[in-house]
Formats: sequence, structure tokens, C-alpha cells
Amino acid sequence: MTRNQTRSEPSAKGEGVDPLRLDLQLCFALYGASNRVTRLYRPLLEPLGLTYPQYLVMLALWENAPRSVGDLGQALDLDSGTLTPLLKRLETQGLVNRARDPRDERRVIISLTDKGAHLRGPAAAVPGQLVCRLGGELGDLAALRTALQALNRRLDDAEDDAP
Repeated sequence: MTRNQTRSEPSAKGEGVDPLRLDLQLCFALYGASNRVTRLYRPLLEPLGLTYPQYLVMLALWENAPRSVGDLGQALDLDSGTLTPLLKRLETQGLVNRARDPRDERRVIISLTDKGAHLRGPAAAVPGQLVCRLGGELGDLAALRTALQALNRRLDDAEDDAP
């Protein structure tokens, strides 16, 4: 069996189906898709000098900067322990500045440098390049994104309802 092949799907009645079969797990399908998408981005981001997580940070900053680390973490769904090393590397690359908020020393404000702001131009080609590499119809990809966003909302709600 190749990597892209799966065992035949279980019957509609679910007879004899092992609920722990790997290929039936939603988490595994999402994990595999996420890894593949990240790998697909790698050659597109390499000329920009960005990793995929750094690209996500830059997208959030190009959308709205300056912003606090807390706000950035909320937008990206990342905790500060994960975000801080990314921001330090982006600062080392000369793409962002980190500074204490003069009104509240506990807050760190992230702003784009001129170099970081100018990187937006070349980065604008990345989404189109990704769509070309994925093939298919743009509408199909938009529908998939909408479905995943809805799934994320359901997962957030389920997490909020958990004891």
C-alpha cells in the first residue's frame, strides 16, 4: 500500500471497525495535511529568508503593526513561550523591533522595521504560488479554508465546554 492509499472504508453500519485505526482518526488526517502544507511552503519562503512560523508572524504584523506580544499570540494562537524565540530570530534578521511599552513595562510591543515592511512586497506572491503548486480550483481551496475555520471554532467551543 502506498502512502496515499488507505484501507477500504468501513461499512456504513460500522461493523467490525476498530475505532483506533490510524487512518480513521481526524487528528491524524489534520496532522498529515498540516505537515504537508508546511513542507509545500518551505521552498516558497526560502528566498524570503523565512520559516513557516516566521511567515505567519510576519503576516499578522503586515496586517496590523505595531502590536503587543500578547495580541500577536492571540492572533496566531501561540503562547509567549513559543512566540518569543520566533520574534527574537526575526529581530536578529532585522525584520522586527521589540520594545517595552512605555505605558506598561510588562508589555512588549513588536513593530516592523523598514526591511520587514518591504518584505511584504515579495511575500505577496507566496499565496498565488501555493495555489499553483496545490492545483485544483481556487473556490475548492476557499471552501476547504472555510470548513477548517468552522472546525477550529467547533474545537474552541468544545475546549471551552471541557471540564
